Amino acid sequence: MHLDVQDLRNFYYRSALGRAAQASLRRRMLEIWPEAKGQTVAGFGFAVPLLRPYLADARRVMALMPGPQGVMPWPADQANVSVLIEETLWPIETGHVDKLVVLHGLETSERAYDLLEEAWRVLGPGGKALFIVPNRAGLWSRRDRTPFGFGRPYSAGQLETQLRKHQFLPERHMGALYQMPSGKRVWMKSAKMFERVGRMMPGMLAGGAFMVEASKLVYPPKGKVNRAKARREAVPQGVTAPIAGRF
Repeated sequence: MHLDVQDLRNFYYRSALGRAAQASLRRRMLEIWPEAKGQTVAGFGFAVPLLRPYLADARRVMALMPGPQGVMPWPADQANVSVLIEETLWPIETGHVDKLVVLHGLETSERAYDLLEEAWRVLGPGGKALFIVPNRAGLWSRRDRTPFGFGRPYSAGQLETQLRKHQFLPERHMGALYQMPSGKRVWMKSAKMFERVGRMMPGMLAGGAFMVEASKLVYPPKGKVNRAKARREAVPQGVTAPIAGRF
């Protein structure tokens, strides 16, 4: 079940803990993807807290928000790039996306299989996706006061197995959200220390969330391929042939 967009907005933009979580996730993402110059970047779920660094140089940025969650205009200070979509039917041409960020989308979806199929479809050859999910062994997945306490938390092995089944090749993974999932002053003061120490540990041993970067695999057809000649349809003189397309 998807969270409500208002609750997600309030957490990430109107609470100290949410802003700290946003900074932690963004910092880790930029270690993997420092830039996206000239590329098409899409975010699914509630990925807008992480997309802002790409607005300046990317060819296009799209924030895809599923219907059960709801949508909000984003960014507030620029032309809107967010759109309300069907969870498993995205209004994007096949192979159009270079980078895809999935945050609060996979673990809350009741159609994860179809969702991954759609994510694979929109990525171009060599395209990469970054899946960010709650760590089932972390403290954040055990507290329902944050968005990471909802949905199905994953272990690293569970997520990577699921991605491989959908022709994704996991390449890198790392942990994030090492601070305590509490807005109390004593924990907030020590947040930077927890983050600094946590980043020195193996990625899956700590952290409230983990990130898996995966690339799109395109397998060639097996066996002999029979190539049929395209059939030309007769078009009456003066009538323009219809153009197949997606509207």
